[in-house]
Amino acid sequence: MVAPPVPLPPRLVIAAPASGAGKTTVATGLMAAFTARGLRVSPHKVGPDYIDPTYHTIASRRPGRNLDAVLCGEHRIAPLFAHGARNADIAIVEGVMGLFDGVSVPEAGQPADFASAAHVARLTGAPVVLVVDASAVGRSVAATVHGFATWDERVRLGGVVFNRVGSPGHERLLRDAVAGLGVAVLGVLGVLGRDDRATVPSRHLGLVPAAERASAAAEAVAALGTLVAASCDLDAVLALARSAPALNVAPWSPSDIIHDIESAVPAVSAVGRPVRIAVTGGPAFTFGYAEQSELLRAAGAEVVTVDPLRDENLPTGCDGLIIGGGFPEEHAPELAANAALRADVAALAGRGAPVSAECAGLLYLARSLDGHPMCGVLDVDTAMGPRLTLGYRRAVAACDSPIAEAGTPVTAHEFHRTSVLTTQQRTVRSAWQIGGRPAGDEPDERTEGFVHGGVHASYLHLHWAGVPGVAARFVAAARQARQARGPQWTA
Repeated sequence: MVAPPVPLPPRLVIAAPASGAGKTTVATGLMAAFTARGLRVSPHKVGPDYIDPTYHTIASRRPGRNLDAVLCGEHRIAPLFAHGARNADIAIVEGVMGLFDGVSVPEAGQPADFASAAHVARLTGAPVVLVVDASAVGRSVAATVHGFATWDERVRLGGVVFNRVGSPGHERLLRDAVAGLGVAVLGVLGVLGRDDRATVPSRHLGLVPAAERASAAAEAVAALGTLVAASCDLDAVLALARSAPALNVAPWSPSDIIHDIESAVPAVSAVGRPVRIAVTGGPAFTFGYAEQSELLRAAGAEVVTVDPLRDENLPTGCDGLIIGGGFPEEHAPELAANAALRADVAALAGRGAPVSAECAGLLYLARSLDGHPMCGVLDVDTAMGPRLTLGYRRAVAACDSPIAEAGTPVTAHEFHRTSVLTTQQRTVRSAWQIGGRPAGDEPDERTEGFVHGGVHASYLHLHWAGVPGVAARFVAAARQARQARGPQWTA
């Protein structure tokens, strides 16, 4: 089944010549400013980053969504965009790195800038706003802007926002420099001075997620909205978004995906109430893609949230658990102190219910994290280290699990500074056989992760929209585990 095409709304990609120029500041500020005007803003982020979308969600009051051509496939970018932007008045996409920076070595048949902001702009027909860090440049900025405007004729650079401008005189210099470029419809849409309100604290893996600084994050987003509204010509930005070409796209649909792959998952009849799947949330577990819960619900599950920092028990009638990514290392003492929930998680896994744990989830299921006791579902110890492990991975399921049938190929993302120090568990199987990095550099051949009973724990992050069948398989495993316990558990 394929949903009928729908017109894409007015849209923009917020990009920059390089990382650190202020894309998040401008994108989040525009989202907040337009939302404050009463517009329905659809927020998006290019690439796998979980953290920027947490600020986008606050700014727009809609789920921040990722557009990752590596994890989800190039062919799904426009449909996922159409799904997320349904009924929006404007869609704003924050880019990644520099405008044309994608994967380091594209695979055969892929464009040189595969998975870049420019690639997503072409796939969605969105004009680009270039955010330029002007803190250490004068007239030379004209060469930068001209180069980005003319590098790829398929990418329309519609305007520029100068960031970190030092003075009114500096602003005049910058405006004069680009005024005579003669590039069609290119104009200065905004000028932001140096402002401490335009910063968000960072640490070892990037920005601090919004959920970890809830009230401060809300205040920062509101300040960004005020700053951008005062510094940018919002009417001109909106006019640029509305100038995007008419484009009809069939939206990605979780219900259609589930319907199309039902025959490929174990047939387990739905008896009694829907299966109840708990998904971790709260400050320690902030990483997750919105489409995961949508797919679970489409597969017939009731999705509930559990916060391991605050909830002492899993939700009543929990039939399965998904522990996403995040920063448990920042909250290890508090997680350890919640012994009641740790015991509940161990009991759930012990009775064979499906448990999916990605990265931070693996740490939480371990025996210990930096010396603090965790759930003990896996007989391994973990700890923070100096080495950053980062990159896309090609992998194949090494055995059957609630996530995938043995031999299932996936594309995943790995991003962590922790490692497994010791393991004494001899009955576990590896979760994945990694076979190289897609569009990567050096070879990467190894096994990774753990499968033990109904538990699947791994450092690899999946985007479930890019792996059809995962949600239906997980829900079927939850049904099967519940029915195996007897009729009393179906009510």
